[in-house]
Amino acid sequence: MSEQLISSVAQCVQRASKLADERVRPQAARWQAERCMGLDVLREGAQLGLIGMQVPVELSGLGLPFSSKAKVGAALAEADFGFALSLINSAGVASTLSLTLPPAVSQRWLPQLLRGERIGCTALTEPGAGSDFGAIQMLATPHGSGWRLHGEKRWIINAQAADVMVVYAQTQAGSGAKGIAAFVVDGTRPGFARSDHGRTETVASLGTGGFVLDGYEVQGDEILSAPGAAFKRAMQSINYARIYVAAMAAALVRDSLRIALQYGQKRKTFGMYLPMHQSWRWSLTDALIDLEAAQLMIDRANAASDDGLALEGVAAQAKVFATRMACKHLGPLQHALGAAGLSPDLALSRHVAASQVATLVDGSTEMLMERIAMKYASGA
Repeated sequence: MSEQLISSVAQCVQRASKLADERVRPQAARWQAERCMGLDVLREGAQLGLIGMQVPVELSGLGLPFSSKAKVGAALAEADFGFALSLINSAGVASTLSLTLPPAVSQRWLPQLLRGERIGCTALTEPGAGSDFGAIQMLATPHGSGWRLHGEKRWIINAQAADVMVVYAQTQAGSGAKGIAAFVVDGTRPGFARSDHGRTETVASLGTGGFVLDGYEVQGDEILSAPGAAFKRAMQSINYARIYVAAMAAALVRDSLRIALQYGQKRKTFGMYLPMHQSWRWSLTDALIDLEAAQLMIDRANAASDDGLALEGVAAQAKVFATRMACKHLGPLQHALGAAGLSPDLALSRHVAASQVATLVDGSTEMLMERIAMKYASGA
């Protein structure tokens, strides 16, 4: 990576960190209490160029490598995991449209996505198909020069507000992965209806929800990936996504360590500040050591992504280790503050909930363990 590109990535991460400190952190507790997304701040993030990180410069983006997305996601997740993943998902739609469609087609949505006037989401999951992506039932049938879509999606990040969607559907019932294609869906057109099914509020700022397509018409130039190619493309995208989820999980621990240390330097028990108690400081040290190990795995996966190397193994390992690490240490870090750790004014309860979400999105820990085991057994 050139020095100029490294500098551009650093500047982008700096802007994200400032947004996290000044706009996300002060509002994150309210978003959770009110069960809402941070849409106003998402628009501010778009104005800073964060939605267009991977969009080519000639299409008004920043033209940065994938690692910028993982680093920006981590900077934002220190303040709120849900907001970070929400923004990164909209950014993913913007980059997909810009890198897949001819400019004349992508311009139907891209400028508004980059300005934060519209929100994007990617829709794979259905009522009967989660990690088993090949089992999706949403059906795409040919219609003139385009397609008609029928079916339901659930548990989709940003679905409560998104109206520009990358939607995967089956073009030939019973054909499994080889029949899956990907389409752009515009939520302002007939045939689209938002649904409360699949809405989860554990991490409210994710905006998780669902929608139903009933005869929605896709124009002929709005197909992103043809049958057969879409499944492979989706799997590649998920490999990348596992890296930024790992980076965000590590960010939860990093922020919790910061909170615990600040609290401990002001709080006395039995006449001593908390860091003077060996068991207390060892608890934080244990988390710090695992955090450093997780970050090394994330850095390795980021480097592989930027260098165009195989990602499946390193991305899966980084996500498994980082999310497990977060689940292992966030509870003890919360307890390190005593009752104060339960305060809604602090981020710890939100971070604990977010760590559970991180173990499920873009491949559950159990599924990834099996993938890693099979890869190892094959000698790959």
